[in-house]
Amino acid sequence: MRADRLVSLVLLLRQHGRLSAAALARELEVSTRTVLRDIEALSAAGVPVYAERGRHGGFELLPGFRTELTGLNHDEALALLVAGSRRGAQTFGLGSALASAMLKVVDALPESYRATAAGAAQRVLIDPETDLLARRLVADEVPDAVVTEVRRAVFAGHKLRIHYAAADQTPRWRTVDPIGLVTVRDQGYLLATRSGADRTYRLSRILAAEELAEPAQRPDRVDLDRAWQERSTRFRTGGDQVTVLVRVDPARRHDLVGTALAVRAEETDADGRLRLEVTFQDPRHAEWALWNLATNAEALAPQWLRDSLRERAAAIVTCYGGSARE
Repeated sequence: MRADRLVSLVLLLRQHGRLSAAALARELEVSTRTVLRDIEALSAAGVPVYAERGRHGGFELLPGFRTELTGLNHDEALALLVAGSRRGAQTFGLGSALASAMLKVVDALPESYRATAAGAAQRVLIDPETDLLARRLVADEVPDAVVTEVRRAVFAGHKLRIHYAAADQTPRWRTVDPIGLVTVRDQGYLLATRSGADRTYRLSRILAAEELAEPAQRPDRVDLDRAWQERSTRFRTGGDQVTVLVRVDPARRHDLVGTALAVRAEETDADGRLRLEVTFQDPRHAEWALWNLATNAEALAPQWLRDSLRERAAAIVTCYGGSARE
């Protein structure tokens, strides 16, 4: 609806300051011509929006302009209620605040929206605690005192001192510049820099944290999604990675690819089986993935992987070869 778009346009200008017609068009997913018509409509309605010409020009609201734009339509309220069902807020210690906010959202809705939006939200479940095989998805447990200090430093833009227990290392203190917080499958991560180098810390491994008064050295704006993708790529391409040649039943291709880091090559054999060249994080990762596929997949190379899987299978045969022990 155009009314919703006009409200969104004003909110964008309030949040970002000056924006070009092209930038507004991208954000609103309309044409620049539509943006120009909307700007004219706002001006006619008394909203003090003006144009600044030149290379760095765009549209901007008069300084100090404020208006109450609190109305939520049904779909917007539903989106907030559904988002509130995610457990990411629990990871960052915001569970109680989120519950309180959701109550306020529902209370602020028009009577005609309240029941239908709340009812619709009950019919959407995101990230349940178990999957279809009843496997429990265990969330990281982070002490409230730790996550509170981390969160404060991230939002305030202050340096952070953490006592961190890296894998297979003795815990030690380090001072970092926090960039942002990310939650993936109920596991929380702190994105930061240390001495100018990118660092990613798992929240559950932070034993203690202290927000410092010193300002963090970080950019004013950050694209967390892009930063996470870049760090994920570096993680997948580092370490003791191994490349494996596998023949797999087409019906189990998804299971194999879902555990691998990358698929480097793929072709179909004469018997219909797929031959894939895939990369795993390390030898143990490769052995685990192939073992879980049982006879639905065969490791063709390297030989050490075939030997390891054969030895594991032989141990299972030995275990179950005789009668059960009383």
